[in-house]
Amino acid sequence: MPSFLQIFRHRRFIVSALFAAVGVSYSGLVQLNERLSQPALAVSTTSITSNIVDADADLFLPLANATAEQHLAQASASDLWYSKEIRGIYMSRYRITNNTDEATIRNRVRYYKQQGINTIIHGVWGNGCTMYDSGVMLKTFGIPHCPENLFQAQWLEWLIDEAHTQGMQVHAYFEKGIKLDANSPIFELAHSNGWFVPGVDRTYPSVDHYVLDVNNPVVSQFFEQILAEFVRKYPTVDAVQWDDYLGYYAAIGGDVDRTSHLTDFVQRMRTGMKAANPNVSFDICHHNPYWGARYFAADWESWGADRIFIQAYNDANFYDELDYIERYEGVAISDNQLHRLGDIINNPNIKSVLIFPSAGDPVSAARRVNATITGR
Repeated sequence: MPSFLQIFRHRRFIVSALFAAVGVSYSGLVQLNERLSQPALAVSTTSITSNIVDADADLFLPLANATAEQHLAQASASDLWYSKEIRGIYMSRYRITNNTDEATIRNRVRYYKQQGINTIIHGVWGNGCTMYDSGVMLKTFGIPHCPENLFQAQWLEWLIDEAHTQGMQVHAYFEKGIKLDANSPIFELAHSNGWFVPGVDRTYPSVDHYVLDVNNPVVSQFFEQILAEFVRKYPTVDAVQWDDYLGYYAAIGGDVDRTSHLTDFVQRMRTGMKAANPNVSFDICHHNPYWGARYFAADWESWGADRIFIQAYNDANFYDELDYIERYEGVAISDNQLHRLGDIINNPNIKSVLIFPSAGDPVSAARRVNATITGR
């Protein structure tokens, strides 16, 4: 049975009071509630072209033939969405492969702004290698970046520059954290040098992950150097973010205090980053503090992060996560959970929302977010 607090949120008393204050009828409120409660609208993937900005310029225009109450409901929903401090969307490191050019990258940024997004959380690292030219990678492994992913050297500079021009932010996402799979270009070297903790991480059944031992001085020093190098190389990036791949799944086992090792490692990594560039925010997007500490050895409350976002990808537990979400900087949901946007935007205690495209398609996900908010 839902708690009183859940019912309170679910029925959106806050919005009801706001609408009553401006004289909106109950029917107008119901129309907004219905829009925000609907499953995400199905929208076809749109390719990014040089005229995408003009083509989609009407996305925030009022509904044609709408009543005055519908106009107000639509405007109020958009206002609530825009009141969120961070309205972010994740983009995999693979979005800039195949030598994506400058015009495409800049057009993508403008496109996401049109969809109501103000923060791009873009992958820059994953599976043991960087998606930018790294002197640390070259010195340690003899390769300057991920070897089989072609990209233009200035891609991140273009992305940051256009985002800042548009009044947006860029957060660098260290995908996969300290975990590798067998396809990693450093897997064999890590294995032969004993850099992995014993066991296989099968948190996600589709792939076996091997977890680097951050208590190993070579591993620890490598990550500390990589992060410090990154914020020096891209001094105007707004934040770096690590997620639950910065953790040791409990099923791995072993009679080792991985929690303290991980805490010491993250604190050193953050300290080194701040020494290199104190202006960059060190962010964590992880499970709630109980779940993170109990099942991932991640006592992230001790890490000294600048901002914490709570993953709420398990939709069945969404209401159970709200107390944590309200306590920290915001929530991460997938684009399969856009029916939760009503609860999120109507809750003034939820400061930010991050959208994870479950199928790896941020273009469609952003458009569906916009459609859910505006009712179009």
